[in-house]
Amino acid sequence: MGAKVSRTDFEWVYTQEPHATRRKEIMAKYPQVKKLYGPDEKLKYIVVTMVLVQLVVMYFVKNMSWTNIIILAYCFGGVINHSMSLAIHEISHNLAFGTSNILANRILGIFGNLPLGVPVSVTFKKYHLEHHRYQGDEEKDVDIPSRLEARFFTRTYTKLLWVILQPLFYSLRPFFMRPKPLELLELINIIVQVTFDLIVYYFLGVKPIVYMISGTLLATGLHPMAGHFISEHYMFKKGYETYSYYGCLNAITFNVGYHNEHHDFPFIAGSKLPELRKLAPEYYDNLPCHTSWVKVIWDFVFDPDIGPYSRVKRPAAKVE
Repeated sequence: MGAKVSRTDFEWVYTQEPHATRRKEIMAKYPQVKKLYGPDEKLKYIVVTMVLVQLVVMYFVKNMSWTNIIILAYCFGGVINHSMSLAIHEISHNLAFGTSNILANRILGIFGNLPLGVPVSVTFKKYHLEHHRYQGDEEKDVDIPSRLEARFFTRTYTKLLWVILQPLFYSLRPFFMRPKPLELLELINIIVQVTFDLIVYYFLGVKPIVYMISGTLLATGLHPMAGHFISEHYMFKKGYETYSYYGCLNAITFNVGYHNEHHDFPFIAGSKLPELRKLAPEYYDNLPCHTSWVKVIWDFVFDPDIGPYSRVKRPAAKVE
């Protein structure tokens, strides 16, 4: 069954999350940081290119064997889909067209959502911005595992199962922990995605649909890229609740590994976060960080000191 985790509760703290304070200090010391604000002009072109690549691949997989489809989905299609999910993350912060054209950002997010096979873009934005504003809040931050997850996935083999099923927990948890009314753009996202899937099925058959959705699920579960889900906020060192990763996979994940930097300045595009770190090295170089997302997954599964309870929590804020 494997070793049982040593933690029996979350790490409760009663201080404010660290990012707002660090942001104020950096802005006071380096006012030129404001030059890094704003969208990534290349993002929209990258999103369009990834969608087109997946459309071409979907055409060819219609004649592949099921085994080859799953392998391709894990090694190639899932990599693109995971990268696209992180492009959607960038878009949720209005980093494609800027805050002056919010609707264009939402439309691009819905378009980029197409090869994922399931509608996530608009709903992700609705909950993700609260994760930034209320990091660690026991009610508002649905990035934190539920108590049911933390109590059940307590041994090596169950933590491995949790990693495999992580895309399901990550996507479904908000609806159970913090349900919200369906918004018009969410409905549009759903209609567009279902229509796209039906068109693909009508012209190409079921195999491209399986390629899309299996790639999305596989690459956000037990996959090297999925290490960022754990590395970002699981407490590997007591007293620290956000961790950056400075490895090579940042090249295909829009620098999501620069996670302390991202939470400090969510309005700086991922492409410019390395510049932020270079501008204010004294604020980042001494923070604990990760060098391998694969090692992060390994340690999460096999280290009894780490598990779903290894998250910093704060009592619920009294006001919105």
